[in-house]
Amino acid sequence: MTPDQALPRVRHSRSMAFTPGKWMQVLVRLVPAAAVLLIFAFLARGRFRSIDALGWADAGAVALLVIGGVLSTVRRVRRSMAGVPLLLRDELEFGGSLLAAAFICVALGGELLFPVVYLLMAFLVTFLPRPAAATLLGSAVLFDALLTLPERWGVFLGRAAFLGLFAALYHVVLSARLAVARRAEQDAVKNKIKDIEERARTFRLVSSGANDSLPGVKDQEKWLVAAVKEIEGATGSALEVAETSLRTHTVAVFLLTSDDRSLKLHDCRSTSEQIQRERFSAGEGIFGALLKRGVPVRMNSGSGVKGVTHYESGGPDVCSILAVPIVEGGGLLRGVLVADRLENTAFTEQDERLLQVIAGEVLRAIEVERVMGYIRRSRDEKDRFFRAIEELNRAGSPEQVFLAVLESARQVAPLEFCAVTLVSEVNGARAHRIMRMTGVTSAGRALEGQTFADNNGLVANVVRYGAPLPGRDAGAMDRQIIFDDDTQIRGLQSLKIFPLVAGDRILGTLVTGSRKKAAFDSDELRMLEVIAIQAAQAVLRAQLFEAMEKMATTDGLTGLVNHRTFQGRFDEHLATARRYSRKLSFVLTDIDHFKSVNDTYGHPMGDQVLKGVARILKEQARDTDIVARYGGEEFAIVMPETDAKGAHAIAERIRERILKEVFQTEQGPLKVTLSLGVATFPDVGADKQVLIDLADQCLYFAKRHGRNQSVTVQQMQAAKPRAVEG
Repeated sequence: MTPDQALPRVRHSRSMAFTPGKWMQVLVRLVPAAAVLLIFAFLARGRFRSIDALGWADAGAVALLVIGGVLSTVRRVRRSMAGVPLLLRDELEFGGSLLAAAFICVALGGELLFPVVYLLMAFLVTFLPRPAAATLLGSAVLFDALLTLPERWGVFLGRAAFLGLFAALYHVVLSARLAVARRAEQDAVKNKIKDIEERARTFRLVSSGANDSLPGVKDQEKWLVAAVKEIEGATGSALEVAETSLRTHTVAVFLLTSDDRSLKLHDCRSTSEQIQRERFSAGEGIFGALLKRGVPVRMNSGSGVKGVTHYESGGPDVCSILAVPIVEGGGLLRGVLVADRLENTAFTEQDERLLQVIAGEVLRAIEVERVMGYIRRSRDEKDRFFRAIEELNRAGSPEQVFLAVLESARQVAPLEFCAVTLVSEVNGARAHRIMRMTGVTSAGRALEGQTFADNNGLVANVVRYGAPLPGRDAGAMDRQIIFDDDTQIRGLQSLKIFPLVAGDRILGTLVTGSRKKAAFDSDELRMLEVIAIQAAQAVLRAQLFEAMEKMATTDGLTGLVNHRTFQGRFDEHLATARRYSRKLSFVLTDIDHFKSVNDTYGHPMGDQVLKGVARILKEQARDTDIVARYGGEEFAIVMPETDAKGAHAIAERIRERILKEVFQTEQGPLKVTLSLGVATFPDVGADKQVLIDLADQCLYFAKRHGRNQSVTVQQMQAAKPRAVEG
């Protein structure tokens, strides 16, 4: 080893060496645990039994315990302030120091002080994690054993049982109370959010009954809270202006609820505690007349105005009242702004104009937030739409495209049913196939892959006419025939089926549905239509890619795996057989006298023979076998997990089936035969080329010895000595 090679090791050993400072840190770190163990040893030797018998060693042990307790406490505080989680070791050192101190007190003061241990265990169970608390409980039992055993087994067992029971009960009660408190806190948060959402619906920030809790619910809640607070702040400022300018007893805003049947207090400035804070009917009293006519109301009476409904029963006698409607630009009533006085001082026309201006400011605050909400929702919809298009463009295989279409459609609209169908020609007739679906029916999986003939159903008509259907609500239809009579999807109140159009071709349909009436607005329908167009392009692209991949991996004439792809798959199966010590057989076959077929019947007939032989090979082989056109009139088969006997049996089955096949030609019926050679891994060879060469030798051995037979390597090797002897 050169000096240069040794240098890194020298540096490494220096970096790992303990310096005096590190040794000091290690010793300080061991002080709490060492102090607890030392006290345990002293108690085991009968120390701390009386104050008069204490010596310098006992005092030193106690001092070490105090130092250890201080160090463990300081470490806990520092880790907590730094936001670093406490380790189990830290918890045990802290609790162990307190426990050792408690048992010193019990040893010195007698059994009357043992309740201190119970109280300490309650404290530890409350504030320490369960593993640390359980370990310290066991330590307390051991400490008590040092004081009572072996003379007082009964006392020890009683204390141990009481310690365990006390700690367990305290932990259960504390856990239950914490769970109740946590549940109460969660309920309070939910109620607060529910109240905010109700106010948001009152302000029309969200539509009544609409599900706006889209992905990113927390962001939705934050926005609602901010929007509601903004409106309430603006409304409060306007009411303060009205209270100061009009010298009112009460000035309040009551808004119509989302169903327009009730009024509910939004905000007020009042010296009365009897203002109506629960919702009340919007069609009664002065407010009912105002909302019906839509014009301001001014009333004054020295004996009290009748028809006041914005106070609870037994409320103050109002002598003057001024109420103006809060009206949107289109004439839609949103609520009432009311001001009243207890003294007999009538409101003037100038007061009425001022209150109308303030009502306009309240409405403007609400409208601004509604516009911001609309912009936000539009932005979110566009983001979801573009993400959906990106997912479609990213999909490669047809299966990926179908999944992406369903997911994309569900991102842009509240769908409870969605399906993709494709149309094809089967025996000259149009047929539709359900490629993928999700939604309201539990039979969705069973419906996937089903094919139905062309009919008068909605899917077939969408393909036939190339336009979205139906043109009206699904709930208004007498009967919904989406796919065919045998496939019923019930419960859909909204339904829209879009054609998958690619150029001048209609590839299939996108079926979308919901249980809610009028579930899709115009923007959502437009986005679904665009997704259907993009889906058609993605399906066509995936089909073209699949066709190109098939062309690259299969033989154009026979449809079998081509020679290049076959070699790669042969390598894969051979590697698997080698890794798991399994058998694998390779069969090479050739059509006997195929040249004479071409010469006698012509090359087109020769192609028909090749196709027929390829079809029979594919039918007779197993699903796990790989059948390929090896070249010319030669074919090859790889048979995983198949020994020589099994491969020979399959080869014979193929040969006999070919022998029965009759090809019709202009010159009359034609029959052909096969010769086959079989080589098995690892019996005759471990390398691919060795197996190919041996199978080729078996094939030509069969041809030289009469053709129309299958020969294994073992049969060939057994026959050669006989041929030599003959």
